[in-house]
Amino acid sequence: MAGVSYIEKRIQKIEGFEVKIEMNGKDVRSDKQIPSKYGSYERMAKNDSSVNDWKENRFYPAFPGYEVSVLDGKGVAVHGNTRLGTVRDSYL
Repeated sequence: MAGVSYIEKRIQKIEGFEVKIEMNGKDVRSDKQIPSKYGSYERMAKNDSSVNDWKENRFYPAFPGYEVSVLDGKGVAVHGNTRLGTVRDSYL
C-alpha cells in the first residue's frame, strides 16, 4: 500500500507528466493508502501513444476502480486523444 501522493509522484517520475488520481470524478485524498502496482514500470510509455492508450494499458490495470486525469505543463487535464509526447513537451 502506498499513499496517493507517492503514487502520483512515482508516475510523474517514470512517465514525465503529472496525474491526478480520482474516484467518482473527485480527487482522492493525497494521504489515502491504496494498493500500488505501478512500480513494475521502469520506462516511460512511447511518445506516440495516446493518453487513452496509457490509461487503458498502464493505469487501469494497476489501479482498478480508480480514474486518472493526465495534466499538461499548465496543470490542465488533457483530452484522451492527445499524444504522450505532446503532453511531455508541454513541460519544457
